[in-house]
Amino acid sequence: MAEGVADGDLGAVTRLQRKPLLSKLLPSVCLYWIVTSLFYVVLTVPGATDLIGPDNDDAMRLVEVRDLLVGQGWFDLTQYRLGLDGGTLMHWSRFVDLPLAALIRFFSLFLPTEAAEGVTATSWPLLMIGLLLGGLGLAARRIGGTETMHIALGLGSLFVFTCSKFRPGSIDHHNVQLVLTIWVVAMLLDGMARPRSYVVVGVVAAMAIAIGAETVPFVAVACACVSVQWAWHGRSFAPAAQAFGLSLTLSVTAAFLLTVPPQAYAVVTCDNLSLGFYSLTAMGGAGLFLVATLSGSAPASLRFGLLALMGGVLLLAARVIAPQCLGDPLGNLDPLLVELWLDGVSEARSVVAEVKFEPNLVGAFYAVGIFAQAVCLFRLVQGRQRELHLLLFALICAVWAVSLLQVRGAIFANLLGILPLSLLIVDLRRMTHREPRNGKIGFAYAATVLCAVPAVWGVVGILLGQGWGALALDAISAPAGNEEGECSVSEAAATLNALPTGVVVAPSNSGADILRYTPHRALSAPYHRNQGGMLTELHIGLATPADAKAFMAGAGVTILAYCKTDPQTQTMMGMKKDGLYAVLGRGEIPDYLEPIGGKPDGLRIFRVIGEKD
Repeated sequence: MAEGVADGDLGAVTRLQRKPLLSKLLPSVCLYWIVTSLFYVVLTVPGATDLIGPDNDDAMRLVEVRDLLVGQGWFDLTQYRLGLDGGTLMHWSRFVDLPLAALIRFFSLFLPTEAAEGVTATSWPLLMIGLLLGGLGLAARRIGGTETMHIALGLGSLFVFTCSKFRPGSIDHHNVQLVLTIWVVAMLLDGMARPRSYVVVGVVAAMAIAIGAETVPFVAVACACVSVQWAWHGRSFAPAAQAFGLSLTLSVTAAFLLTVPPQAYAVVTCDNLSLGFYSLTAMGGAGLFLVATLSGSAPASLRFGLLALMGGVLLLAARVIAPQCLGDPLGNLDPLLVELWLDGVSEARSVVAEVKFEPNLVGAFYAVGIFAQAVCLFRLVQGRQRELHLLLFALICAVWAVSLLQVRGAIFANLLGILPLSLLIVDLRRMTHREPRNGKIGFAYAATVLCAVPAVWGVVGILLGQGWGALALDAISAPAGNEEGECSVSEAAATLNALPTGVVVAPSNSGADILRYTPHRALSAPYHRNQGGMLTELHIGLATPADAKAFMAGAGVTILAYCKTDPQTQTMMGMKKDGLYAVLGRGEIPDYLEPIGGKPDGLRIFRVIGEKD
C-alpha cells in the first residue's frame, strides 16, 4: 500500500515537472507560423488572379529563375532581354534563385510549369514566415523567457501579416534579408556567448551581404558590436570573437567564390557582393580573429587600442579598394532618371520625401523604431540588462538610420523593435496582475501593445488623413510595390505574342512583366543598372514624334506599348506637350505607328513601321 502511494506521488511530481508544450520554442513557433500562414492564404489566394506577386521584383525574379532553369550559366547574371543591345547585367544573387528553381523543378514533376511556378511563389514566402518567427522566438526567449517569447511571436505575426514582403507570391529577396537579419540578432543574444552561436552569426552575416547590399550597414554594426564586446570582456569573450571572425571570413570567401565569376574578381561594384565588400569583410573577420587570439590577457586599454587600429586599417582599405562605395550607391544616376524614376520609387524615398508625399504613413515607418530606441535608452538609465539593451539599441539605430535615407530600411527597424518592446510589455503585464485596480498601469499596458504594432500607426495616420475608405493592409508597415494598375501586360500578352519577336518600348513599370509574359526584349524596366534602356525610353517619350522615330530606330524598337495612365508617362506628358507620349495621349498617331490592339484606357500596342515596310 505504501509503495503504491509512493509510486503515485512520484508520477504526480513527474507530471508537475513536465513543461507545457507551448512553453517550448519549436511548438510555439509552429503554432504561430501555421495560424499566420493560414490567415494569409485564406485572405489572399482564393481571389487571386495571379499567384506571382504584383511587385516588379517578383516578376523579375521569376524571369531570372526561368533563365537559370533553361540553362543560363550560374555565374551569368546578364538579362539579355532587358535594355539596349547586349542586355543588362543584374546584381541579384543566385543564392535566392537556386531554392526557387529547385522548388519549381520539384513541383513540375506533377504539375504544369505555370502551376509549379505559382505553387512555388505561394509557398516560398510562407516558408520565410516560419524561419523569421523561429529567429524572433529564439531571440525573445533568450532575453526574457517563455512569456516574452509569446509576446514577440504575437507581435511578429502581426508584423508579418501586415507586411507585403511575406504575402503569397513575394519571391524577391527582401523577405530573405529580414529572416537573415533576425537570425543574426538571435545568435548575438546568446547570453552565454557560446562560440557555436557566433559561428552561425558569421555564416548568416556573410549570406546577408551576398544576397543584397541593403543589409551591409546592419552587418557592419553587428561586427562592430562583437568587436566591442571582445574589447570589453577580454579573455572570457575571446572564443566567441574568434569563432565569429573566422566564420565570417570563411563564409564570405565561400560566397564570393560561389557567386562571382573569376573574370570579375577584381571588379568593384557597390550594389552586390564584389571585391569591395568581400575584401573588407574578410579583412575585418580575419583581423578580429587574430587580435582575439593573440591578445591573451592584454588589458582593456590595449584591446580597445587594437580595435581602433583595426578600424583605421579597414577605413584606409575602403578608401583604396572601393572609395566609390563610401558615398551614395545611386549617386551616378542620370538627373533625368532621378527626376522621372527614382523620385517616384516609394521605397527609395528619404524621410523628408516621405513626409512630403505620404505623411499619413510616416508613423507606420518610423514610430516603432523610435519607440524601441527610447525603451532601450530608458533601460540603460535604469541599469537593467545594460549590455543587452545597448546591443539592441545599436542594431536598431543602424537600420533606422538607413530608413532616414531610404524608407525601405524602416521594415527592419520595425522587426528588431519587437524585442525590447516585448520585454516592456511583459513588465507592464506583470504590473497589471499585481495591481489590477490601477488604471494608469492598465492604460500604459494597452497603449504599449498598440504602439508596438506598425500597422496601428499606419491605420491611425490613414484615418486621420484620408478616412476609412483609404485603408489597405498592403499599404501598412512596408512601402508599397510598383504595380501595373490599369496597364496590364498579362491582358495584352496575346497581342504582343502574335507579333514577331522584337524590342518593346514601354513604361519601365511594365518592363518586368513584358519579360515574363512575352519573348520580346523590353527596353526599359525599373533597375538602376539599366540606365541606358530607361533613358532611351524617356527620350522617346519626351521627343517630338519625328525625333522619337530616330531614337526608336537607333535602339531597334519594333513595338511600342503605350500606357496613358502610367504615373511616369503622365509626368512626361506634362513636361513636353509636343512629345510623343503627349501626342499619343491626345489620340494623334504618327504615320510610322500602326495600332495593333489594347484598351484605350490601358496598354495600347503599336507596331513600329520601318522604312522597308
